[in-house]
Amino acid sequence: MMDGIAFQGLAEAAQDPRPHAIVIGSGFGGLAAAIRLGARGWRVTVLEKLDAPGGRAYVYRQDGFTFDAGPTIITAPYLLEELWTLCGRRMADDLDLRAMNPFYQIRFDDGTVMNCSADLDATRAEIARIAPEDLPGFERFIAVSERIFDIAFAKLADQPFHQLSTLLAAVPDMMKLGGWRTVYGKVSDYFTNDKLRIAFSFHPLLIGGNPLTTTAYYCLIAHLERLHGVHYAMGGMGAVVNGLAGLIEGQGGRFRFNAEVEQITVADGRAKGVRLKGGETIAADVVVSNADVGWTYSKLLSEHPRRRWTDAKVARTRYSMSLFVWYFGTNRRFDNVYHHTMVLGPRYRELLTDIFKRKKLAKDFSLYLHRPTATDPSLAPPGCDSFYVLSPVPHLGSGTDWAQQAEPYRAAIQQRLESTVLPGLGDSIVTSRMLTPQDFRDRLLSVNGAAFSLEPQLFQSAWFRPHNVSEEVRGLYLVGAGTHPGAGVPGVVSSAKILDQVVPHGATLARATA
Repeated sequence: MMDGIAFQGLAEAAQDPRPHAIVIGSGFGGLAAAIRLGARGWRVTVLEKLDAPGGRAYVYRQDGFTFDAGPTIITAPYLLEELWTLCGRRMADDLDLRAMNPFYQIRFDDGTVMNCSADLDATRAEIARIAPEDLPGFERFIAVSERIFDIAFAKLADQPFHQLSTLLAAVPDMMKLGGWRTVYGKVSDYFTNDKLRIAFSFHPLLIGGNPLTTTAYYCLIAHLERLHGVHYAMGGMGAVVNGLAGLIEGQGGRFRFNAEVEQITVADGRAKGVRLKGGETIAADVVVSNADVGWTYSKLLSEHPRRRWTDAKVARTRYSMSLFVWYFGTNRRFDNVYHHTMVLGPRYRELLTDIFKRKKLAKDFSLYLHRPTATDPSLAPPGCDSFYVLSPVPHLGSGTDWAQQAEPYRAAIQQRLESTVLPGLGDSIVTSRMLTPQDFRDRLLSVNGAAFSLEPQLFQSAWFRPHNVSEEVRGLYLVGAGTHPGAGVPGVVSSAKILDQVVPHGATLARATA
């Protein structure tokens, strides 16, 4: 007798004869992939392990406070606008984006504060105040940042790199850009002041990279921010996630939550669907994995022999650092604190070495403090503030026992904030929660608890990264932080755009199988 699940699947196919695509995971990459597939003639099912969409962009709500779990800014809104356009809608009808000016404030350890913005004259004034001798270097740096952006992002970010010929064609431009250099090394060519070297080189940390080793291509972020701005979505990133989810449902796509995929099923070398924890199988014509790429290959394809992404290769791949995030709400407002603030510690290069090379949990830290209620009071009760503070930490390869270390580490961060930008914080906290590398591994299924999947190094970029078209299984595609072009909201949304070039149109497949 046919079971109810199989009957349901056949009934859905009869009502909607479009070929079926399964998307594993509903992070920004998975959501964007589902929309692009839906726009190209596919019936889409999004399977999500958690109880709501978002993945790393999940939203926590407690005690009247709302906390974005992960990303907090939008730096390339046109990439999201494209998704609304594909659905015949305007993003402005669903989202209220506010440009941040300045983007963020950097507080150095000696108390010096630098405002970072798109306004070149304002930035020149900040540099003149801190290190006027570096003004000529700044002019040269913004020019080279633009050149790198024009090639490495505008030209190559949404191009598939699964064929070696694509890499070879890009090599001349990539060599001209000095991609073998590191971000910190490149920045140091233009700035002599240590504060400015930090201010213009820290950006790789936003995507899991070490400025001391990440390819200089990521100097493009400085131009990306100036070109398209840094934006906040009213209601938080959860509003963006809900907007994208609404587009998918408007296309006839379907979400299933609390639906963890245990295995991608394969027959004759082709992905045929998935098996969920509990044994349920769901058939599909193509599978798109927005799960961590290391997890996809080592766990979701564990029953399939692999030639390139073997368990041994997954294990020896270099992964990004992880994050410790403390979310807290206060019973008062701290109106002297800006929306985005970097609270830097006494060390930079040494701290990065502890995190990425020594895999050592240091006693000092550099922090990103997010106060969304500076712009959007709706995320906290009246008269209160919602915060999150993020500290880059080693991934689980450090051996840190976070069950023991989380609370002492949080307390040390609280002390640092109280002594710098949030005096009296301890007496004001009314709600609190933490996210550790252990949560990235257990909740988000990220290998080693890495916050951004693979570390963005030269030989883990472009063709050297796991391909958007799986090297192991036909009909399997990868999107998200671990594949090309990399982590960050612009990167993962661009990874989904690549599907337009590598996944056939649904109508074409329907005709071929009719």
